[in-house]
Amino acid sequence: MTTATEPADVTSATDPAATDRPAVVLIGAPGAGKSTVGALLAQRWSTGFQDTDQIIETRVGKPISEVFIDEGEPAFRALEAVVVAEALAHNQGVLALGGGAVMTASTRALLADHRVVFLDVGMAEAAARVGLGVTRPLLLGNVRGQLKALLDSRRPLYLEVATVTVATNGLSVEAVADEIERSLDG
Repeated sequence: MTTATEPADVTSATDPAATDRPAVVLIGAPGAGKSTVGALLAQRWSTGFQDTDQIIETRVGKPISEVFIDEGEPAFRALEAVVVAEALAHNQGVLALGGGAVMTASTRALLADHRVVFLDVGMAEAAARVGLGVTRPLLLGNVRGQLKALLDSRRPLYLEVATVTVATNGLSVEAVADEIERSLDG
């Protein structure tokens, strides 16, 4: 199911070089497929792909799970907000944001001027995709319970900033990418 929450200017959706901003920004919960779908879209559009979680890990030289342990979630969110702002200003390809990036008000404000696709994944499918969540610090312990709480608290924020929503349950990566392209062209 795809729903457009507002008309999107899609003149450069398949020509990312035509603009100095991301062709599309992907958001969604852990396990939604942002990185996998983003890489496929970038390949199809012959453009670059960046994932803000990977940028953060490269910048700090350690996995995000260690940042949470060493510095705590508030420090991580502050760093994430800076990295997202930089990526939104300087990325011309496909950009995937970390699942919790939308929790920061400044990030939500910056997303208002971008084509944002919310990859909407159901709880059962997200849990199956993330497994035991050992690399996802907010999912440690009771993965299903933690994931449900994340989905419940973040879904309204995803919907707030999304220009397009694509339900990913039961779809292949290729089918999700196809649906994104149809939505951006339509």
